[in-house]
Amino acid sequence: MKLYFSIILIFAPIAAFTQKAKQIKATDYFPPANQWQQKSATELGLHQAAVDAAIATAIEGETKAPRNMEINHYRSFGKEPFGEGIGPFAERGAPTGIIVYKGYIIGSWGEPSRCDMTHSVTKSFLSTVIGVAVDSGLIKNVFDTVATYVPPIELYGQPVNRSADLIGQPQLLDLFATPHNRTITWNDMLRQTSDWEGTLWGKPEWADRPDSNANNWMNRPRHASGTVYEYNDVRVNVLALAATSVWRKPLPQVLKETIMDPIGASSTWRWTGYRNAWIVLDGQAVQSVSGGGHWGGGMFINAYDMARFGLLTLHRGNWNGRQLISQRWVAQALTPTPVKTDYGYMNWFLNTGRKLLPSAPASAFMHLGNGANCIYTDPEHDLVIVARWIDTKAMDAVVKKMLDAF
Repeated sequence: MKLYFSIILIFAPIAAFTQKAKQIKATDYFPPANQWQQKSATELGLHQAAVDAAIATAIEGETKAPRNMEINHYRSFGKEPFGEGIGPFAERGAPTGIIVYKGYIIGSWGEPSRCDMTHSVTKSFLSTVIGVAVDSGLIKNVFDTVATYVPPIELYGQPVNRSADLIGQPQLLDLFATPHNRTITWNDMLRQTSDWEGTLWGKPEWADRPDSNANNWMNRPRHASGTVYEYNDVRVNVLALAATSVWRKPLPQVLKETIMDPIGASSTWRWTGYRNAWIVLDGQAVQSVSGGGHWGGGMFINAYDMARFGLLTLHRGNWNGRQLISQRWVAQALTPTPVKTDYGYMNWFLNTGRKLLPSAPASAFMHLGNGANCIYTDPEHDLVIVARWIDTKAMDAVVKKMLDAF
């Protein structure tokens, strides 16, 4: 019954979505690699003063968190059980952003060429490579259970001679061996409703944003997969490892070939994992990347490349006439999760009921990560705004002032 209900919720809006999808016109501008045409707001019929006010608001709204990401980690997530950083951190730059209207850059601030951590915006890149796997038939259906696609995995760097206390113990990592985990679908993991149980890369799932009652950490009953939303980076990293098994090659390579090169992204972005997140895959040592900066790692990327990705999602996966991600997949990513209606696929945050951004249209959405790192995407206004290192509460004011330009 759950599956039937989910299918209705996921696919019923697709026809309506396709009708509303922005049509690619001959006048739509897609920036070629290594260049991006800029125009003034006035040239495109907008009020320059409002654009300038939006930029000033973004700069004034800088987050008060430390610029050193490692120090910031130990002031926040690092306080959790098993909260030690195991991936790279970096010093971040100044408040930074880009405003793109009709494909043209009409404003920028800060250091848009600087590669910084983008934290959980990384999740949108992760869900995208899974979407490409679905489009290419590597994953037949998002409602398939993940267990049927992922064999036991050999960890890299295991001792050649096993000590006596390890004799007879499992030698392979089986992510979906438990009765509960065998019920989890790709759709559940993409929507962060799986309640996957276990430990990966030394991080137990219960230790990420742990329950206030420590008695529940290790003993609580599982929720049926798909029924309860919980934002959890351990489970995101399980999804990344499962996707690596499906693709049989590193996910950064998949992203580069299928998305980033076709949209003309720079060669400076890097998608990293944890220092202990290595597996043996087809005889090669491969790092399984993380889905964000929780415990370090994730995507290090500049604002221009973020804006290109935002422009791709604005055009429903189409880049200058080439459909890199199917419209059906984008429609699913933008379909509200039944138990979390302002969340689609990770990390597509929806403006359902205009709760996330009251000043924006309900059809707007954001790729959102800690920092805050935001890719605001507004199909109604043909608008993409990248805002980095902004207090999340300030983002609505930026959008409001920008929309005053219309």
